[in-house]
Amino acid sequence: MSISLKRIRAIFIKDYKEFSRNYGISVILIIPIVFAFLFRGADSSSGAIAFLLNCSFVILTCLAQACLIAEEKERNTLRSLMMTPATTTDVLIGKSALVFVMSGVVLAIVTYILGYEPASMWAYVAALFISTILYTAIGTICGLFSKTLLEASLTILPVATIFAGAPWGAQLVNDYPIFKLLDYMPSSQFVHLLSVSPAGYTMGELLKPLLIILIWTIVLTIVSVILYQRRLKDE
Repeated sequence: MSISLKRIRAIFIKDYKEFSRNYGISVILIIPIVFAFLFRGADSSSGAIAFLLNCSFVILTCLAQACLIAEEKERNTLRSLMMTPATTTDVLIGKSALVFVMSGVVLAIVTYILGYEPASMWAYVAALFISTILYTAIGTICGLFSKTLLEASLTILPVATIFAGAPWGAQLVNDYPIFKLLDYMPSSQFVHLLSVSPAGYTMGELLKPLLIILIWTIVLTIVSVILYQRRLKDE
């Protein structure tokens, strides 16, 4: 499928202008940064940092993407995008580009504020990159099932509970063996990756969580594309 950088850029600029005018949504950019300052003075362990970053993915990446999609549906302009020469790939990449850039900048600032030094910088950057795509896909799915911005804000609550809370639930595996499944959630694997000791680690300790997060990303990205095309046909 062909990709038009010109159309993607046009959608990116359009979303940027709309996002900058909506102060109610744009305020979420500072929430992870505020929490980073709070965590810096309270707890700098890898578990606390992983929890903050997982919450940032939900609060910033997922919520922002869901709101951008829902806002298009609320204004009845999302379907209009499909009627233009822009392909599904153009629209989805264009709609995700702004959130991806914002997430990258904010997460970089958060990492700097916390003073976190990962065991492997390339693995850490790769995990942030893949996870950003993952939560953007989840945000797209949430936005597609929302008709208004308010609904979009509510649809991410299950995401926050399941994804951000999975690492905590996985700790109950001794009492409830079924909770072992939560250990394979991307947020739990992100915790494992950040828990790797800089003093000594194997490549397998880095690649296993990255691979699991990547599989989640591929599956949910495909699901978001399929649902996007079906929802447009249903409307």
